[in-house]
Amino acid sequence: MLFGIAIIVKISHIQFIEGEEWTKISEQITFDYKKVKATRGNIYSDNGSLLATDLPFYKVAFDPRLAKDKVFKGGIDSLSMLLSRYFKDKSATDYKRMIQDARSSNRQYIVLNRKQINYQTKKIMSSWPIFREGRYGGGVIFEKIDVRYRPFSNLSRRTVGFINENGNGAGLEYSFNEELGGQDGEALFQKIAGSTWKPVYDANNVKSKDGLDIQTTLDINLQDVAETSLHRAMEQHQADAGTVVVMEVKTGHIKAISNLTREGNNYSEIFNHAVGGLFEPGSTFKVVTMMALLEDTNIQLTDSIATGKGEFTFYKNKVRDHHEGGYGTIKVRKAFELSSNVAMAKLLDQNFGVKPSKFVSYIDELRLSKPLGLQINGEGYPKIFRPGDKGWSGITLPWMAYGYGFEITPLHTLTLFNAIANNGKMIKPIFVTAISKADRTKKEFETEVLNSKICSTNTLNQLRMLLEGVVENGTAANLKNAHYRIAGKTGTAQILENGKYTKKYITSFVGYFPAHDPKYTAIVLIKNPKGWQQYGNNVAGPVFKEIADNIYSRDINLHMAMEKKKVLDYGVFPVIQAGKQDELTMLCNELGVSNHSKTDEDWIRAVRNGNSVLWDNNTAAKDQVPNVKGMTFRDALFLLEKSGLQVEHDGKGRVVDQSITPGTKVSKGRRIHISLS
Repeated sequence: MLFGIAIIVKISHIQFIEGEEWTKISEQITFDYKKVKATRGNIYSDNGSLLATDLPFYKVAFDPRLAKDKVFKGGIDSLSMLLSRYFKDKSATDYKRMIQDARSSNRQYIVLNRKQINYQTKKIMSSWPIFREGRYGGGVIFEKIDVRYRPFSNLSRRTVGFINENGNGAGLEYSFNEELGGQDGEALFQKIAGSTWKPVYDANNVKSKDGLDIQTTLDINLQDVAETSLHRAMEQHQADAGTVVVMEVKTGHIKAISNLTREGNNYSEIFNHAVGGLFEPGSTFKVVTMMALLEDTNIQLTDSIATGKGEFTFYKNKVRDHHEGGYGTIKVRKAFELSSNVAMAKLLDQNFGVKPSKFVSYIDELRLSKPLGLQINGEGYPKIFRPGDKGWSGITLPWMAYGYGFEITPLHTLTLFNAIANNGKMIKPIFVTAISKADRTKKEFETEVLNSKICSTNTLNQLRMLLEGVVENGTAANLKNAHYRIAGKTGTAQILENGKYTKKYITSFVGYFPAHDPKYTAIVLIKNPKGWQQYGNNVAGPVFKEIADNIYSRDINLHMAMEKKKVLDYGVFPVIQAGKQDELTMLCNELGVSNHSKTDEDWIRAVRNGNSVLWDNNTAAKDQVPNVKGMTFRDALFLLEKSGLQVEHDGKGRVVDQSITPGTKVSKGRRIHISLS
């Protein structure tokens, strides 16, 4: 009896004396302010196509207390049947029992199914019995959950990237998370049962601010071509990993980037090799060797270099050429075009062997020894040895001559070749051009110059000549075509494993096109191809050409306009356009064509006046590029070379186009490309 009295006294004390305090504690436990996620910003391609966006999905919950008895009883059977038919996890009877039990026990909130529905399904469900009465009349609760959606599925997946619940991630999603993520809000929630919370309206709720959008440089069509070409080559050669990047020469805009890694029998984008991968560049690095030699020594491309039988010993270590039997004694230009390791190693050792720090300084000036400072996080830090470092030895410099003994990212190599294509101006690769909200731009990213001039104009002209020679006459001759010219360099480097070089290779090709007036630069790198094809020209090169061909076919600005043919009376009036005055005058006189001259210059341009010809002045100033359009190849070649230009040509007949505008100031040794038709 005493024990029972004690219980009653304690209950009374809790209820009436401590009641208010316990009520406050209860409210603190069952009510809490929780974060409300902001809608994440969109990621767009260069033409406004969506690469990533937040789509609204919904969790279907229910407050069974709110519907009036008439509405509830009249609609519960139909609602239960529709729920069962859609979710397919319970029978209509089970759904009806679950809802009726919750209503009988006066429960405020139940989750009907954990499966999320899209907006279209939400609209359909809103018309179902009971649900059609709305949130307060029928008790239906559609809890919005934003889900990241990629309209192009896995296209450029690693570059677009991701962000997880812990705030970690990769690619643009992670690198621009602060801008894309917006500002989360805060709202009051009530704990209903177990770990279930339902939102409660409160005046103190803080509304979330949606994230900003980012505009990328990616061309979705070119991206598709790049990924397809790389994937096809990876499957064909059963390679372990690969990357391809296409960059716009003048702007630095990355138009396509794909990174594939082998997972069992499939390939997927699980790591950004172009940005974060470190590889020995192999023979693509020979362009740096030649740049240093041309800048710092008196070496000429016409000089000879003895490569012997393709093998040479440096400090008890042998350097070998890929060509069995070697090349013997060849010109320096040919040594580069044929990618002779022995020639490059001997030349670098002879000229920089006593001053290796000087050569390393060229690497520093070319921004190859430190990160580029990209807009994407996770950039790899180059591993460059220096004189005095542990591991530096007599063989280090000869190895560096052909791209061994150090590691850089593929984007470092691409940036260097892009500078050569861009008349020596090195610019930083760009992935994002603007941050905006709706139609208002918040921030723009301009092209950033890393080095205004990587070398002298004379050296640059010779480098471009060498790179064109690789495709025209060297290791990448299989990429040559009749429509446009490609310049670039093949690369094949053995893979280092456990301190020893294996018979596995990293194959690459990096270059630009059209060679005479570059618009795009690209790099293709494929790791450990299987089979008999294991070199840059026959593994990576075809991928480069397939992408370049596609760009050329789609970009009308790369095509040479056809000159409208003049209608002439055949056999009456000859085709007279431009050339040497005394020769043209003699021909006209022989043919009986009346001709008169307004100038005493040697080189003239013809102006037809009825059935007669008037000779006009065609001579540019002494230091300006002459106008050779309409001339025969012989006359054009004489005039251009007399001006100090190095001439390259394609086609036959008369000149229809020249790569340097007439009247431009002449730079001695500069290359000019003329097209004949």
